[in-house]
This record gives sequence, C-alpha cells and structure tokens, in this order.
Amino acid sequence: MHGIPVAVKDQMNIAGVPNTGGSRYFVGLIADSDATIVANLKRSGAVVLGTLSSSEFSMGGTTEYLFGTPKNPWDLERTPGDSSCGAGSSVAAGLCSGAVGEDTGGSIRVPASMCGITGLKPTWSRTSRHGVYTLCWAMDCVGPMARSAEDCAIMLRYLAGYDPKDPTSSREAVPDYTRLLDGELHGIRVGVVGEMTDESYDSETRKAVDDAVGVLSELGATVERVSIPLMKSALGVRSALVDPEAASYHRERLLARYGDYDYNTRLRLLVGALLPAGMYTLAMRAKAAIGKQVLEAFTRFDVLVGATSEAGAAKLTSGTGVNSKEDALEKLYGRPGITIFSMSGSPAVSIPCGFDSQGMPLGFHIAGRIFDEGTVLKIAHAYQKTTSWHLKLPPVS
Repeated sequence: MHGIPVAVKDQMNIAGVPNTGGSRYFVGLIADSDATIVANLKRSGAVVLGTLSSSEFSMGGTTEYLFGTPKNPWDLERTPGDSSCGAGSSVAAGLCSGAVGEDTGGSIRVPASMCGITGLKPTWSRTSRHGVYTLCWAMDCVGPMARSAEDCAIMLRYLAGYDPKDPTSSREAVPDYTRLLDGELHGIRVGVVGEMTDESYDSETRKAVDDAVGVLSELGATVERVSIPLMKSALGVRSALVDPEAASYHRERLLARYGDYDYNTRLRLLVGALLPAGMYTLAMRAKAAIGKQVLEAFTRFDVLVGATSEAGAAKLTSGTGVNSKEDALEKLYGRPGITIFSMSGSPAVSIPCGFDSQGMPLGFHIAGRIFDEGTVLKIAHAYQKTTSWHLKLPPVS
C-alpha cells in the first residue's frame, strides 16, 4: 500500500494526533502511541492522513457533532449514516483512497451503503481492537472501507491478524485475499434472506437487491430464499447488550463530567446503567440463539444476502434529543436487519447496487461464514466486475 492515502475513524489512536471519540470529553487528548491497525497500515506503506468524524463514542444518534454535522457527498442535505460517518463520506468524496471504520451493529456497512462505497465488517476477532475506544466488547469489529471489494481485500490483508495486545484477536491464518478474487461463482450457494427483503424495505431498495441477486445467478451462483425468524427480535437484544456495556465503560467519566456528553449519548448510557443484570444475561442468551440461527443457515449456503438499509439516505434533521419511544426507535436504534451478523460474528460487506429516485446510493449486503472473508469478497468483486455502480462518483468529488 506504499503511498496510498488512508484515514481512520475518530476512535482509533494515531501517535501524536488527537483521538476524541467524537466527544467534547476528550478534546485536547493526544494519543501517545498507534493503535495496532494504524501501526499495521504504516508498515504496509500507507500514508495515514488522520482521523475522520464519528458519532460520539460510536453510539449513533448524536445531536451535536464535535466537528460539525457530517454530510453525504451525494446530497449535502442528507445523512452519510452512523457511526463511521466521516469514513463513508470521505472515501465517497475522494478525500482518501480508503478508511478504517468500526462496526458493532452496522456502523461500517450502513455508511458504506448510504455513501455508495464498499465497507467490510470482518469476522469478530479477525482484526485487533488495541488502541480503539470500546462500545460493546462482545461485538466491536474494525474493518476497511474503500471504493471496491478489491481495495477492501488489499486493506484487510494488512489490518487482519493476531495481536498480543488484544487477547480477543484470533490466531487464524490470514490469506492473501486478492488471490481469491477470481470472479468464479459456479457452485456458490446464495441464500436470499426474506427478512432483509420484505415489505418493511422501500420498493426501490427491494428491486435493486433483486437485480443484484439476478446478477449473481447469471454468474453461475445457485440462489434460494431462506428465513431467519429471530431477526425480528434482534433490535431489543442489541440494545440490551450494547447500552449496558457502554455504560460500564463510561461510568466514571459520566459521573465526573455528565454535561460533556451529547444529550442522546448520555440518555442511552443512563438507560444502559439502569438495565438489570438479569436482562443483560437474557440478552446474551438471545444473542447466542440468533447467532445459532445464522450459523445454521450457513450449513446450507455459502453466503446470505439482502438489503443493507431499508432505503437510501434520509434528510438531515436538526439536532434534537430523544423525547419519546418513537424518537428513540428512529434516532438511536433503527431496525434490526444486518445487526444479526454482528451477533453471529460473521463477516459481511455492503456494496453499491443502484440508486433510488432521489439519486441516493443503495447497498447490497453479503454475509459469509466465520473467517470466510475470502468468499464474501470474491462474490462482491465478481458482482463489481459485471456492474459499474461502485464506479459512480458524487458531484462533490
């Protein structure tokens, strides 16, 4: 990656550079060493430009962004998605060739979808989290964001691997992912997840996904529909997992400087602090049950596919806090969808598959078996060799 300009989410340490986590709390804090993934990028020859805007501590729903509200380069009045928002918009706008985001329930894949780029969440434990602020220890995952699956494959080779500084990182061998991008899909079994293509998704999104599935079929893949019933329960489970873990991580800081947290962030942290331990235990069991359903589906299919998001990027709204249950569902938690692959630990990528009638990009989601990023990237690359959605550039670029 010699000479390739990249940047990382404002959640990851770069020696001598501020790492604020998108929060007023850490203004003025300068990292004294590199996160492992940053050190890996530097060793690969990449030029690390700096950090990119993030929702506060990656929680989503931020009302007042520390460095100004991030905007979607396809339409500056629309959101680029949460919470790796700066990474998605910067790659799409051509400000860097690649970026590193962090994904706990969709925070790489949703901005990738909204901004019309490729974003990969690797298998949980595939990449080191040393030097990266925690949101949810059980699901946090660092991964590449770039214009194409091929670029993500190049980046992942240098991001992935065991790190003694992160005891959760895997010793699983890291292949040269680019050698797996042969475009051959004959014999590949594709499961189209009904819950990721049903009536809750915008009609334009459903059509774009159907067309993308058709391309895979034309390339030789076998396509069949599949259901993951527990997907509908994933939203509540995610909240009961992520918010208590985040509250535990931030407890001392929240007590010391409560007012330095964004309104919606501290609301979520307070809710997380109030949830009983029994609910967290039940959520962990539910996470295992959801993950089991996902992994069982992979006994029949090589990949599971569907829409990344319900629709294209929405209009930006003025910074308002949560005042009702409906506000919370819309601004903080969204819909379950792709978060199930964070619960199962599976690798998953979002790639561009078209545009809606407003000119906003739409994302096609491909998830694979544990540690089989190679097949996920192979299918994404084969699709991109046949189509040109990932080559489209927004006006501001």
